[in-house]
Amino acid sequence: MEKGISSSAKTSPIVVGLDIGTTKICVTVGRRSDHGKIEILGIGKAESAGVTRGIVTNIQKTVQGITQAVEQAGAQSNVDIKIVNVGIAGQHIKSLQHRGILTRKDLNTEIQRKDIDKLIEDMYKLVMPPGEEIIHVLPQEFTVDNEPGIKDPIGMAGVRLEANFHIISGHVSAVKNIMKCVVNASLETQELILEPLASSESVLSEEEREAGVVLIDIGGGTTDLAIFHEGIIRHTAVIPFGGNSVTEDIREGCSVMRNQAELLKVRFGSALAEENKDNEIISVPGLRGREPKEISVKNLAYVIQARMEEIIEHVYYEIKSSGYEKKLIAGIVITGGGAQLKHLTQLVEYVTGLDSRIGYPNEHLAKNEVLPKNIYDELKSPLFATGIGLLIKGIQKTEQMAEPTRVLKIIPEKAQAAEKVKKSLGFLDILIKKGASFIKDDIKDEDYIR
Repeated sequence: MEKGISSSAKTSPIVVGLDIGTTKICVTVGRRSDHGKIEILGIGKAESAGVTRGIVTNIQKTVQGITQAVEQAGAQSNVDIKIVNVGIAGQHIKSLQHRGILTRKDLNTEIQRKDIDKLIEDMYKLVMPPGEEIIHVLPQEFTVDNEPGIKDPIGMAGVRLEANFHIISGHVSAVKNIMKCVVNASLETQELILEPLASSESVLSEEEREAGVVLIDIGGGTTDLAIFHEGIIRHTAVIPFGGNSVTEDIREGCSVMRNQAELLKVRFGSALAEENKDNEIISVPGLRGREPKEISVKNLAYVIQARMEEIIEHVYYEIKSSGYEKKLIAGIVITGGGAQLKHLTQLVEYVTGLDSRIGYPNEHLAKNEVLPKNIYDELKSPLFATGIGLLIKGIQKTEQMAEPTRVLKIIPEKAQAAEKVKKSLGFLDILIKKGASFIKDDIKDEDYIR
């Protein structure tokens, strides 16, 4: 038996999540443990060079990134990856509310799952504006024979079944381009999942969903938003600004190279200028023979704060337009790579007046003895909220299917081939090491703060 894997966990299906982001492509491989938690078997990460604000703009570069991440995750988990659950985001995403009605013909039986499936199928037949297609149909409250507010009507007697639906749509071309990338990487798509829905699975608790909560996922190219109340999704939106917008502002505002701007943001960035001292200075190496450039930490924070305030104002507008502003007892949960910015919760609370916390995806993770400790610890970062969420969504979908058509399995031969990788640092660790080396070349902490 493999170290750290119980026999019951071995019987649960292995599922793969594929997060095609603007800054990174992340592949997560895992399954449900015997305690109901998610056991991560392997992860792969690659740079995303062909995606802009959540939309694929270069098929070839995106396919290369997917292939690289899949190879890393496959080697680490000893799984031949063929089927993936793919995340979708981008400013083309729209949501709308619609009501569906079904009059049941068989009056002698109670309402069954197939009746709800029939209602959902009818929603997929809605006529959408040209160039748009439906991605998700999410049932909200049901009404049975004029009795409203029913969350789960299965097992009830009734003739007339009605439901409110939250429908999420996207551009046909954007969806096709994502699918084309997956196919060109020799993979199949099990399900296409909206990324804020995936992130919500990994960082929100049932109590928060019931009480009323806003999830803000700040990615590289977009900021995704999802509002839950009484356990039901009420509103979704995608704002076309993210961490990359902040980096570009630093690049222009501080007149530095883009990679230096990214490092300044990650190392010294703050969302609240007043929290920084006036006398802290960063010295950035100049280009070839030029003098180093000195940048005040406080001025850097002013640049970041201006853009973050704009993003949060957009979020607050969506909260107000949803009509749930006064019903959000659990406040706001911030996740994604952008959530790592210092003092962000204070700024969010200041702009919106709602309680805020950072969402970490570790609540659903089983204790892992398979992955190296440093990789397992990195998984707990908000950066991996979407990747782990896609995995959870995929596992839920597989468990709902009566007979999964194809199940991924651990391959002994692949395990032997990957044994050397297991003993060494592992693919992802090597990637981290490479990243660390180029950071040292650009900016050294000990040299540049005084």
